[in-house]
Amino acid sequence: MVLGNAKGRRRGRPAGRKAAGCRPGYSVPVTTSQTSSSAVGPVLVVDFGAQYAQLIARRVREAGVYSEIVPHSMDAAAMLDKQPSAIILSGGPSSVYADGAPSVDPALFDAGVPVLGICYGFQAMAQALGGTVGRTGTREYGHTPARVEEGSCLFDGTPDDQVVWMSHGDAVQAAPEGFTVTASTSQTPVAAFENPGRRLYGLQWHPEVLHSEHGQAALVNFLHKEAGLAATWTPDNIIDEQAARIREQVGDAHVICGLSGGVDSSVAAALVHRAIGDQLTCIFVDHGLLRAGEREQVEHDYAEGMGIRVITVDETERFLNALAGVTEPEAKRKIIGREFIRSFEAAQRRVIETVGAEGGEIRFLVQGTLYPDVVESGGGEGAANIKSHHNVGGLPEDLDFELIEPLRELFKDEVRAIGRELGVPEKIVARQPFPGPGLGIRVIGEVTAENLRVLRAADAIARESSPPPGSTRRSGSARWCCWPTCAP
Repeated sequence: MVLGNAKGRRRGRPAGRKAAGCRPGYSVPVTTSQTSSSAVGPVLVVDFGAQYAQLIARRVREAGVYSEIVPHSMDAAAMLDKQPSAIILSGGPSSVYADGAPSVDPALFDAGVPVLGICYGFQAMAQALGGTVGRTGTREYGHTPARVEEGSCLFDGTPDDQVVWMSHGDAVQAAPEGFTVTASTSQTPVAAFENPGRRLYGLQWHPEVLHSEHGQAALVNFLHKEAGLAATWTPDNIIDEQAARIREQVGDAHVICGLSGGVDSSVAAALVHRAIGDQLTCIFVDHGLLRAGEREQVEHDYAEGMGIRVITVDETERFLNALAGVTEPEAKRKIIGREFIRSFEAAQRRVIETVGAEGGEIRFLVQGTLYPDVVESGGGEGAANIKSHHNVGGLPEDLDFELIEPLRELFKDEVRAIGRELGVPEKIVARQPFPGPGLGIRVIGEVTAENLRVLRAADAIARESSPPPGSTRRSGSARWCCWPTCAP
């Protein structure tokens, strides 16, 4: 039993015991691979327009549980058709009293699926279940001291007094019938409630942000203990499942992958190679707009270090000729994209001829699509369209390939974790984001061989002076540009 003053006191229960009235579950997260991560349905994060929907989904996955984002406009029947293992209602910018404000179908709470409401989702949940939500005239924003009650399932194992992150104007004034109030602040008497018998929980603050001191603990309690979910969403399980899917999809056919040297294409290639070995051929187009040593790094790390078959195509002259006299950035982007497709198509035809001569057939193309690409493009079941992504929406009609997208369900940090598990070199896994058009868009003005030479040298110096990836895990993007006057 942990003892101390009231402010720092934790729930006084022996390790492994549950708070009274809570559902039986795991006293610690389960991390074995005995249960497939696809054996149960996903945790659905219902997006009410919050900036944090993707962050909530990521925090769920950090707890070892697979999650998907769905829009609040999806009806309850469609959500339940996905056989969710739990549902989380996100925050949102609306007031529950505003015209056209998103609401929750009460049928969702009668399905026996564990539900957690956060911020707006907490208020919408209270309103749908017969509680009272009011315009209090006061607002809580930012760091806020909260008091959680003894015996709470959601806050089991956390201090009675903790700092949380609030962002709300409306507030729940009365919990629905059958619910116990489990937290409060100086301005919000009903800051959390729960009904373990119905597996329904809610809290006013944002547990997904680091500003809430014990927010992740509350999410873990909900997922592992109250929903009874094992932590099977782990890099090794993801690799095993994806490799099995790829082998089933591909059979004895051959696959090509456009390799850029970046994190996404590198990990996608490594994962596909783990599944089918030499049935994969990667094509690396050197468009002359690469950083210093990038081509040599790809040829060495992939072909020699990882055993992946890589064909390098030098198209420097093609790209410089196409970019001659062009100074407008967007025009340069379009030219580079057009020429890259032409170069890749030419290289792919040669690979097809070679494989065909050996009696094989190329039927698949690997793309490094990530889950945020899908959500932000409006191509998934999440938020509204934020921006378009080049790798979402399928292939050009004249490319007769089926897609393999082994990273489509993953966030960037998950991709890096899987890359490390696959043995992709740390300098690739932790490298800074670098745009597909390369140094071409960092030359201000016309792209010439001389301007590229100067910019390439400056970029190399700056990168060499930065901390190595292995020591700081820095993955932010640093940029250096070349002005027309910088060349001698």
